[in-house]
Amino acid sequence: MHPDLWAALCLMVLFEGLLLFAAPEAWKRVMLQALRQPPLRLRTIGGLLVIVGLVGLYLLRGGR
Repeated sequence: MHPDLWAALCLMVLFEGLLLFAAPEAWKRVMLQALRQPPLRLRTIGGLLVIVGLVGLYLLRGGR
């Protein structure tokens, strides 16, 4: 696997851990709200986040 992918995964784990460490009660509230959402809404949000992430990576990597 490419080293940049490993670095990205490590950063993701780091940020998730920071959220749980710094604000566990807020994290629980967000998860409870997510459980109440219909699957289509969660898929839509997830798809939008994927697109934003891909565009961000493209721009950071020198895309035009």
